[in-house]
Amino acid sequence: MGRPPGTGQPSGSQPSATGQPSGSQPSGSRLPPGARPTVVWPTAATEVVGVIGFPVRHSLSPLLHNCAFDVMDLDWSYLAFEVSPRLFGQAVSGAESLGFRGLSVTMPHKDAAARLAVRRSVTVRHLGAANTLIFEPRGVFAESTDGDGLLDDLRKGALFDPDGRHCAVIGAGGAARAAVLALAGAGAKEIVIVNRSRPSAWRSAALAPKVARVGRPDELIGMDLVVQATPASMSGVDRTGDEVVPVGAAMSRRDAAPANFDAVTGDESAVPGEEVSAVIAGVDPARFGAGQLVVDLIYDPALTPFLLEARRHGAAVRNGLGMLVHQAARQIQLWTGAEAPVSAMWAVVGGDASEAAGDVRPVAPTAASDEGEGELSPLGEAGVSGPIEA
Repeated sequence: MGRPPGTGQPSGSQPSATGQPSGSQPSGSRLPPGARPTVVWPTAATEVVGVIGFPVRHSLSPLLHNCAFDVMDLDWSYLAFEVSPRLFGQAVSGAESLGFRGLSVTMPHKDAAARLAVRRSVTVRHLGAANTLIFEPRGVFAESTDGDGLLDDLRKGALFDPDGRHCAVIGAGGAARAAVLALAGAGAKEIVIVNRSRPSAWRSAALAPKVARVGRPDELIGMDLVVQATPASMSGVDRTGDEVVPVGAAMSRRDAAPANFDAVTGDESAVPGEEVSAVIAGVDPARFGAGQLVVDLIYDPALTPFLLEARRHGAAVRNGLGMLVHQAARQIQLWTGAEAPVSAMWAVVGGDASEAAGDVRPVAPTAASDEGEGELSPLGEAGVSGPIEA
Protein backbone atom coordinates (compact mmCIF):
# COMPACT_ATOMS: atom_id res chain seq x y z
CA MET A 1 0.00 0.00 0.00
CA GLY A 2 1.44 3.38 -0.97
CA ARG A 3 1.15 6.69 0.82
CA PRO A 4 -2.16 8.49 0.28
CA PRO A 5 -2.25 10.77 -2.80
CA GLY A 6 -0.54 14.08 -2.31
CA THR A 7 1.74 13.00 0.50
CA GLY A 8 4.79 12.18 -1.60
CA GLN A 9 7.20 14.73 -3.01
CA PRO A 10 5.84 16.78 -5.90
CA SER A 11 7.17 15.93 -9.32
CA GLY A 12 10.52 17.56 -9.89
CA SER A 13 10.95 18.65 -6.26
CA GLN A 14 14.16 18.00 -4.43
CA PRO A 15 14.38 16.91 -0.80
CA SER A 16 15.79 19.50 1.55
CA ALA A 17 18.29 18.80 4.29
CA THR A 18 15.39 17.91 6.54
CA GLY A 19 13.88 15.47 4.06
CA GLN A 20 10.99 17.77 3.13
CA PRO A 21 10.38 18.93 -0.45
CA SER A 22 11.80 22.32 -1.27
CA GLY A 23 9.17 24.99 -1.44
CA SER A 24 6.95 23.37 1.21
CA GLN A 25 4.78 25.66 3.33
CA PRO A 26 6.61 27.12 6.35
CA SER A 27 5.65 25.46 9.60
CA GLY A 28 4.54 28.77 11.12
CA SER A 29 2.22 29.85 8.28
CA ARG A 30 -1.49 30.35 8.98
CA LEU A 31 -4.44 28.85 7.09
CA PRO A 32 -6.73 31.26 5.23
CA PRO A 33 -9.98 32.04 7.09
CA GLY A 34 -12.48 29.21 6.69
CA ALA A 35 -9.91 26.79 5.23
CA ARG A 36 -9.54 23.29 6.61
CA PRO A 37 -6.21 21.51 7.10
CA THR A 38 -5.47 18.81 4.53
CA VAL A 39 -3.07 16.60 6.46
CA VAL A 40 -3.65 13.03 5.24
CA TRP A 41 -0.44 11.31 6.35
CA PRO A 42 0.60 9.48 8.43
CA THR A 43 -2.51 7.39 8.75
CA ALA A 44 -3.70 4.73 11.16
CA ALA A 45 -2.28 2.16 8.72
CA THR A 46 1.20 3.68 8.38
CA GLU A 47 3.95 1.16 9.15
CA VAL A 48 6.58 2.44 11.58
CA VAL A 49 10.30 1.70 11.77
CA GLY A 50 13.12 3.77 13.19
CA VAL A 51 16.62 4.08 14.54
CA ILE A 52 17.41 3.70 18.23
CA GLY A 53 20.61 5.09 19.69
CA PHE A 54 22.14 7.39 22.28
CA PRO A 55 22.57 10.04 21.02
CA VAL A 56 20.74 9.86 17.71
CA ARG A 57 19.25 13.26 16.87
CA HIS A 58 22.06 13.90 14.38
CA SER A 59 21.36 10.72 12.41
CA LEU A 60 21.08 10.72 8.61
CA SER A 61 19.09 7.48 8.72
CA PRO A 62 15.61 9.07 8.76
CA LEU A 63 16.54 11.08 5.68
CA LEU A 64 17.80 7.99 3.84
CA HIS A 65 14.96 5.65 4.76
CA ASN A 66 12.06 8.10 4.35
CA CYS A 67 13.39 9.10 0.94
CA ALA A 68 13.43 5.42 -0.03
CA PHE A 69 9.90 4.78 1.25
CA ASP A 70 8.61 7.78 -0.69
CA VAL A 71 10.22 6.62 -3.95
CA MET A 72 8.94 3.08 -3.33
CA ASP A 73 5.42 4.47 -2.72
CA LEU A 74 5.21 2.72 0.64
CA ASP A 75 3.07 3.95 3.51
CA TRP A 76 5.98 3.65 5.94
CA SER A 77 7.57 6.16 8.30
CA TYR A 78 11.06 6.09 9.84
CA LEU A 79 11.77 7.99 13.05
CA ALA A 80 14.69 8.51 15.43
CA PHE A 81 14.44 7.40 19.06
CA GLU A 82 17.04 8.55 21.57
CA VAL A 83 17.16 5.92 24.32
CA SER A 84 19.76 5.53 27.04
CA PRO A 85 21.38 2.12 27.58
CA ARG A 86 19.46 1.72 30.83
CA LEU A 87 16.11 1.81 28.98
CA PHE A 88 17.09 0.01 25.79
CA GLY A 89 15.42 -3.31 26.55
CA GLN A 90 12.18 -1.63 27.58
CA ALA A 91 12.19 0.52 24.47
CA VAL A 92 12.61 -2.45 22.13
CA SER A 93 9.90 -4.38 23.94
CA GLY A 94 7.59 -1.38 23.66
CA ALA A 95 8.28 -0.95 19.96
CA GLU A 96 7.52 -4.62 19.36
CA SER A 97 4.29 -4.39 21.39
CA LEU A 98 3.20 -1.29 19.47
CA GLY A 99 3.51 -3.10 16.15
CA PHE A 100 6.69 -1.53 14.78
CA ARG A 101 8.11 -3.49 11.84
CA GLY A 102 11.69 -3.16 13.00
CA LEU A 103 14.50 -0.94 14.23
CA SER A 104 17.90 0.18 13.08
CA VAL A 105 20.32 0.00 15.99
CA THR A 106 23.25 2.31 16.44
CA MET A 107 25.70 2.84 19.25
CA PRO A 108 25.86 2.13 22.08
CA HIS A 109 23.16 -0.53 21.71
CA LYS A 110 24.49 -2.98 19.10
CA ASP A 111 25.79 -5.59 21.53
CA ALA A 112 22.62 -5.38 23.62
CA ALA A 113 20.50 -5.78 20.49
CA ALA A 114 22.24 -9.05 19.68
CA ARG A 115 21.73 -10.34 23.20
CA LEU A 116 18.01 -9.62 23.51
CA ALA A 117 17.01 -11.12 20.15
CA VAL A 118 15.21 -14.45 20.10
CA ARG A 119 16.86 -15.37 16.79
CA ARG A 120 20.16 -14.18 15.36
CA SER A 121 21.77 -14.42 11.95
CA VAL A 122 25.06 -16.26 11.55
CA THR A 123 26.81 -12.90 11.15
CA VAL A 124 25.35 -11.56 14.40
CA ARG A 125 26.32 -14.72 16.26
CA HIS A 126 29.91 -14.26 15.12
CA LEU A 127 30.11 -10.52 15.76
CA GLY A 128 28.06 -10.43 18.94
CA ALA A 129 26.47 -7.23 17.63
CA ALA A 130 23.49 -6.27 15.48
CA ASN A 131 22.47 -3.11 13.66
CA THR A 132 19.03 -4.35 12.53
CA LEU A 133 16.07 -5.76 14.44
CA ILE A 134 13.08 -7.33 12.69
CA PHE A 135 9.89 -7.92 14.66
CA GLU A 136 8.49 -11.29 13.61
CA PRO A 137 5.60 -13.38 14.95
CA ARG A 138 8.18 -15.66 16.57
CA GLY A 139 9.94 -12.74 18.26
CA VAL A 140 12.84 -10.40 17.57
CA PHE A 141 15.30 -11.37 14.84
CA ALA A 142 18.74 -9.68 14.82
CA GLU A 143 20.81 -9.04 11.70
CA SER A 144 23.88 -6.98 10.80
CA THR A 145 24.10 -5.20 7.44
CA ASP A 146 27.34 -3.34 8.18
CA GLY A 147 29.78 -5.74 6.53
CA ASP A 148 27.61 -6.36 3.48
CA GLY A 149 27.13 -2.60 3.16
CA LEU A 150 30.90 -2.23 2.93
CA LEU A 151 31.16 -5.00 0.33
CA ASP A 152 28.34 -3.48 -1.74
CA ASP A 153 30.14 -0.16 -1.84
CA LEU A 154 33.50 -1.74 -2.70
CA ARG A 155 32.01 -3.72 -5.57
CA LYS A 156 29.50 -1.22 -6.96
CA GLY A 157 31.13 2.08 -6.13
CA ALA A 158 34.86 1.31 -6.25
CA LEU A 159 34.70 -1.65 -8.65
CA PHE A 160 36.86 -3.63 -6.26
CA ASP A 161 36.27 -7.33 -5.58
CA PRO A 162 38.04 -8.59 -2.42
CA ASP A 163 38.13 -12.17 -3.74
CA GLY A 164 41.75 -13.34 -3.80
CA ARG A 165 43.07 -9.93 -2.75
CA HIS A 166 45.44 -8.86 0.01
CA CYS A 167 43.50 -6.72 2.48
CA ALA A 168 44.21 -4.85 5.70
CA VAL A 169 42.00 -3.39 8.43
CA ILE A 170 43.09 -0.68 10.86
CA GLY A 171 41.20 -0.98 14.14
CA ALA A 172 39.74 -3.83 16.14
CA GLY A 173 36.31 -2.75 17.36
CA GLY A 174 32.78 -3.01 16.00
CA ALA A 175 33.25 -1.49 12.55
CA ALA A 176 36.62 -3.19 12.10
CA ARG A 177 35.29 -6.60 13.15
CA ALA A 178 32.42 -6.30 10.68
CA ALA A 179 34.92 -5.44 7.95
CA VAL A 180 37.17 -8.41 8.80
CA LEU A 181 34.28 -10.88 8.77
CA ALA A 182 32.86 -9.48 5.52
CA LEU A 183 36.18 -9.45 3.68
CA ALA A 184 36.90 -13.02 4.78
CA GLY A 185 33.47 -14.13 3.57
CA ALA A 186 34.12 -12.39 0.24
CA GLY A 187 37.21 -14.53 -0.35
CA ALA A 188 40.07 -12.23 0.66
CA LYS A 189 43.40 -14.05 0.40
CA GLU A 190 44.69 -12.46 3.59
CA ILE A 191 43.57 -9.83 6.08
CA VAL A 192 46.22 -8.09 8.15
CA ILE A 193 44.88 -6.33 11.25
CA VAL A 194 46.74 -3.40 12.76
CA ASN A 195 45.61 -1.90 16.06
CA ARG A 196 47.16 -0.15 19.03
CA SER A 197 45.88 -2.86 21.35
CA ARG A 198 47.17 -6.21 20.16
CA PRO A 199 44.79 -8.27 22.35
CA SER A 200 41.84 -6.54 20.67
CA ALA A 201 43.42 -7.22 17.29
CA TRP A 202 43.78 -10.92 18.11
CA ARG A 203 40.08 -11.09 18.96
CA SER A 204 39.25 -9.63 15.55
CA ALA A 205 41.61 -12.05 13.81
CA ALA A 206 39.85 -14.95 15.53
CA LEU A 207 36.75 -14.16 13.43
CA ALA A 208 38.57 -15.47 10.35
CA PRO A 209 41.51 -17.56 11.57
CA LYS A 210 42.32 -19.03 8.15
CA VAL A 211 43.03 -15.68 6.52
CA ALA A 212 43.22 -12.99 9.23
CA ARG A 213 46.26 -12.25 11.36
CA VAL A 214 47.68 -9.45 13.47
CA GLY A 215 50.38 -7.54 11.66
CA ARG A 216 52.69 -4.53 11.75
CA PRO A 217 52.02 -1.13 10.19
CA ASP A 218 54.75 -1.57 7.59
CA GLU A 219 53.03 -4.71 6.28
CA LEU A 220 50.25 -2.57 4.80
CA ILE A 221 52.57 -1.24 2.12
CA GLY A 222 51.49 -2.84 -1.15
CA MET A 223 48.18 -4.21 0.17
CA ASP A 224 45.42 -4.18 -2.45
CA LEU A 225 42.90 -2.75 0.04
CA VAL A 226 43.34 -0.85 3.30
CA VAL A 227 40.25 -0.13 5.41
CA GLN A 228 40.69 2.54 8.09
CA ALA A 229 37.99 1.65 10.65
CA THR A 230 38.76 3.93 13.60
CA PRO A 231 37.43 7.48 14.20
CA ALA A 232 40.96 8.82 14.66
CA SER A 233 40.83 10.87 11.44
CA MET A 234 37.74 12.87 12.34
CA SER A 235 38.04 16.60 12.85
CA GLY A 236 35.93 19.09 14.74
CA VAL A 237 33.54 16.58 16.24
CA ASP A 238 33.03 14.72 19.48
CA ARG A 239 32.77 10.98 19.00
CA THR A 240 30.18 9.55 21.37
CA GLY A 241 28.50 7.02 19.12
CA ASP A 242 29.10 5.29 15.81
CA GLU A 243 27.88 8.41 14.08
CA VAL A 244 29.47 11.83 14.30
CA VAL A 245 28.07 14.13 16.96
CA PRO A 246 28.67 17.83 16.23
CA VAL A 247 30.65 19.66 18.88
CA GLY A 248 28.23 20.88 21.50
CA ALA A 249 25.85 17.96 21.01
CA ALA A 250 27.89 15.49 23.01
CA MET A 251 26.30 13.50 25.78
CA SER A 252 26.27 15.29 29.11
CA ARG A 253 24.13 12.67 30.83
CA ARG A 254 25.22 10.19 33.45
CA ASP A 255 24.96 7.45 30.79
CA ALA A 256 27.69 9.05 28.68
CA ALA A 257 30.62 6.86 27.69
CA PRO A 258 34.12 7.52 29.04
CA ALA A 259 35.83 10.41 27.26
CA ASN A 260 38.35 8.11 25.58
CA PHE A 261 35.86 5.43 24.51
CA ASP A 262 35.41 4.86 20.78
CA ALA A 263 31.95 3.40 20.28
CA VAL A 264 32.70 2.22 16.75
CA THR A 265 35.90 0.37 17.47
CA GLY A 266 35.33 -0.45 21.13
CA ASP A 267 38.88 0.76 21.67
CA GLU A 268 39.92 3.30 24.26
CA SER A 269 43.17 3.97 22.39
CA ALA A 270 41.60 6.29 19.81
CA VAL A 271 40.74 9.31 21.92
CA PRO A 272 38.19 11.80 20.54
CA GLY A 273 39.51 15.32 20.58
CA GLU A 274 43.13 14.39 19.98
CA GLU A 275 44.97 16.33 17.30
CA VAL A 276 44.11 14.74 13.98
CA SER A 277 47.11 13.17 12.28
CA ALA A 278 47.45 11.37 8.98
CA VAL A 279 49.28 8.57 10.83
CA ILE A 280 46.87 6.18 12.54
CA ALA A 281 47.93 3.26 14.77
CA GLY A 282 51.43 3.63 13.35
CA VAL A 283 50.20 3.38 9.75
CA ASP A 284 51.58 6.20 7.60
CA PRO A 285 49.43 6.72 4.46
CA ALA A 286 52.35 8.49 2.80
CA ARG A 287 53.78 5.01 2.22
CA PHE A 288 50.78 3.93 0.12
CA GLY A 289 50.85 4.27 -3.65
CA ALA A 290 49.47 3.43 -7.06
CA GLY A 291 47.44 0.24 -7.32
CA GLN A 292 46.11 0.45 -3.77
CA LEU A 293 42.57 1.29 -2.67
CA VAL A 294 42.39 3.09 0.68
CA VAL A 295 38.99 3.38 2.38
CA ASP A 296 38.30 5.48 5.47
CA LEU A 297 34.94 4.60 7.02
CA ILE A 298 34.59 8.21 8.20
CA TYR A 299 32.83 10.64 5.87
CA ASP A 300 33.15 13.83 7.88
CA PRO A 301 35.35 15.29 6.62
CA ALA A 302 34.75 13.82 3.17
CA LEU A 303 38.51 13.69 2.70
CA THR A 304 40.26 12.86 5.95
CA PRO A 305 43.96 13.61 6.44
CA PHE A 306 44.53 9.86 6.05
CA LEU A 307 42.83 9.82 2.63
CA LEU A 308 44.43 13.06 1.48
CA GLU A 309 47.91 11.75 2.21
CA ALA A 310 47.21 8.39 0.57
CA ARG A 311 45.82 10.07 -2.54
CA ARG A 312 48.74 12.49 -2.69
CA HIS A 313 51.01 9.48 -3.13
CA GLY A 314 48.95 7.85 -5.86
CA ALA A 315 46.47 5.58 -4.08
CA ALA A 316 42.78 5.51 -4.98
CA VAL A 317 40.68 6.69 -2.04
CA ARG A 318 37.09 6.38 -0.86
CA ASN A 319 35.21 7.49 2.24
CA GLY A 320 32.42 5.88 4.29
CA LEU A 321 29.27 7.42 2.83
CA GLY A 322 28.78 4.47 0.50
CA MET A 323 28.79 1.98 3.35
CA LEU A 324 26.13 4.06 5.11
CA VAL A 325 23.88 4.13 2.05
CA HIS A 326 24.23 0.44 1.26
CA GLN A 327 23.75 -0.85 4.81
CA ALA A 328 20.54 1.22 4.97
CA ALA A 329 19.38 -0.17 1.63
CA ARG A 330 19.85 -3.71 2.93
CA GLN A 331 17.82 -2.90 6.04
CA ILE A 332 14.95 -1.65 3.87
CA GLN A 333 14.98 -4.86 1.86
CA LEU A 334 14.93 -6.95 5.04
CA TRP A 335 11.88 -5.09 6.37
CA THR A 336 9.88 -4.64 3.17
CA GLY A 337 11.01 -7.50 0.96
CA ALA A 338 11.57 -4.99 -1.86
CA GLU A 339 14.76 -3.60 -3.35
CA ALA A 340 15.64 -0.14 -2.10
CA PRO A 341 16.15 2.78 -4.55
CA VAL A 342 19.86 3.25 -3.92
CA SER A 343 20.29 6.05 -6.47
CA ALA A 344 17.61 8.16 -4.76
CA MET A 345 19.21 7.48 -1.39
CA TRP A 346 22.55 8.65 -2.75
CA ALA A 347 20.96 11.83 -4.02
CA VAL A 348 19.18 12.75 -0.80
CA VAL A 349 22.41 12.77 1.21
CA GLY A 350 24.28 14.71 -1.45
CA GLY A 351 26.35 11.81 -2.71
CA ASP A 352 27.14 10.54 -6.19
CA ALA A 353 24.00 8.82 -7.48
CA SER A 354 25.72 7.53 -10.62
CA GLU A 355 27.69 4.63 -9.18
CA ALA A 356 30.03 2.90 -11.60
CA ALA A 357 28.53 -0.15 -13.26
CA GLY A 358 29.81 -3.05 -15.30
CA ASP A 359 32.34 -5.78 -14.61
CA VAL A 360 34.06 -5.54 -11.26
CA ARG A 361 37.70 -4.65 -11.69
CA PRO A 362 40.47 -3.13 -9.57
CA VAL A 363 40.19 0.60 -8.96
CA ALA A 364 42.73 2.56 -10.93
CA PRO A 365 44.90 4.91 -8.87
CA THR A 366 43.94 8.58 -9.06
CA ALA A 367 46.20 11.29 -10.31
CA ALA A 368 46.98 13.77 -7.55
CA SER A 369 49.17 16.80 -7.25
CA ASP A 370 51.40 17.63 -4.33
CA GLU A 371 48.55 19.76 -3.00
CA GLY A 372 46.25 16.75 -2.94
CA GLU A 373 44.10 17.90 -5.87
CA GLY A 374 43.06 15.47 -8.54
CA GLU A 375 40.32 13.06 -9.51
CA LEU A 376 38.51 11.35 -6.67
CA SER A 377 36.84 8.00 -6.60
CA PRO A 378 33.05 8.38 -6.18
CA LEU A 379 32.19 9.69 -2.69
CA GLY A 380 35.34 11.70 -2.30
CA GLU A 381 33.44 14.96 -2.64
CA ALA A 382 30.20 13.87 -1.07
CA GLY A 383 29.74 17.17 0.69
CA VAL A 384 27.86 15.54 3.56
CA SER A 385 28.53 16.42 7.16
CA GLY A 386 28.48 13.20 9.13
CA PRO A 387 30.15 9.79 9.43
CA ILE A 388 28.98 6.29 9.02
CA GLU A 389 26.19 4.86 11.10
CA ALA A 390 27.80 1.52 10.93
